[in-house]
Amino acid sequence: MKKRLLFVAAIVAASTTFAQDGLTSKKGEAYLPEAGDWSIGFDAAPLLNYVGNAANGSTNSTLTAPWMNGTVAQELRAKMFKDENTAYRLRARIGTGSTSADALGKYDMDADATTPDVDYVVSTKTSQGFSVVLGAGLEKRRGNTRIQGYYGGEVMFGLLGGPSTTISDGRILSDDYDPGVRTTETKAGSTIVFGLGGFVGVEWFFAPKVSIGAEYTYGLGFQSTGEGETTTEDWGITATEAANDIANGTTTPNHIITETVKMGKSGGMTFDTGNMGGSINLNFHF
Repeated sequence: MKKRLLFVAAIVAASTTFAQDGLTSKKGEAYLPEAGDWSIGFDAAPLLNYVGNAANGSTNSTLTAPWMNGTVAQELRAKMFKDENTAYRLRARIGTGSTSADALGKYDMDADATTPDVDYVVSTKTSQGFSVVLGAGLEKRRGNTRIQGYYGGEVMFGLLGGPSTTISDGRILSDDYDPGVRTTETKAGSTIVFGLGGFVGVEWFFAPKVSIGAEYTYGLGFQSTGEGETTTEDWGITATEAANDIANGTTTPNHIITETVKMGKSGGMTFDTGNMGGSINLNFHF
């Protein structure tokens, strides 16, 4: 009887050990997320490129990722686990950026070949504008091992500030220097984006509460871009001034003519994959 009890106890212990094998670490830490857990994730591609190319000298050996380029390639992702198989998803991206550059040179400002040319600077500044992208969704999970499958749906909304470029040209327009029409500023309209779609993915927990996964999305997207404008300057007189001179026998002196022209709106709709080839994600749960 005693031997039988010992045998049954051994079977129960072995079954318990087998059921938990691979789901807890040697320290007793759970690998998989639990109810009430949060996670923070990000695109793992820049990190993988860095690790994979660290020894090749220069190619993809900097730990960087695309930012404000009109897409949502890099963003902060968070989850809140309602239970072991259900999670609420949130994602956000907020930012802005600008660049500037100077071009130096010399030009003939008085149309006199006997005088030296004069230095000038053309300063160009480009601003991306303020952009924000927000998303929310529901995720369902399956699997009883450290490899977890998941699926679900989400909605996204974004406001992408249109880029603007300002050009300050140090070459002074005059009767002696008239290069024709030149652009001084361009402003693109802001873009509103809206998306509704689904996702499917797989996640491998290679350490307690730390995972790497691949995700594929498909959905419906809308976008609308508002009017932009282009501002130019030229040397001379306007058509109205020329007509008045003819009618009144006057002569209007040449001057800088500034003109702003509106650019049209645009919009579109797509139903397609949200991330061609899928995405690789690194997630930390706590």
